[in-house]
Amino acid sequence: MNMIMAIIKPFKLDNVRETLNEIGVEGLTVSDVRGYGRQKGHTEIYRGAEYDIHFLPKLKIEVAVDDDMTSRAVEAIASAAQTGQIGDGKIFVCALKDVMRIRTGETGADAI
Repeated sequence: MNMIMAIIKPFKLDNVRETLNEIGVEGLTVSDVRGYGRQKGHTEIYRGAEYDIHFLPKLKIEVAVDDDMTSRAVEAIASAAQTGQIGDGKIFVCALKDVMRIRTGETGADAI
């Protein structure tokens, strides 16, 4: 099992969710996050004053998938989140030691 964490632009969430549903991924967790990479933020003008915004709003998506679904899920997220512009985000894949569904007590792939 693997945990896929993807940092994406907020307006791409519906595309990513729909694409994951199409390949059979049923659940995901979304968090509002802020950060920067090569983009290094941007400048905004508010009431005539210029402000440097160093941390840009992003969404963090977390999806637990079985090993055989990992590459398909990563490809689905990448294709759905891509705009071709700087700041599209990153995808991280981490090994997931165990999972437990609290309601039923199921563990492992059955709990996903």
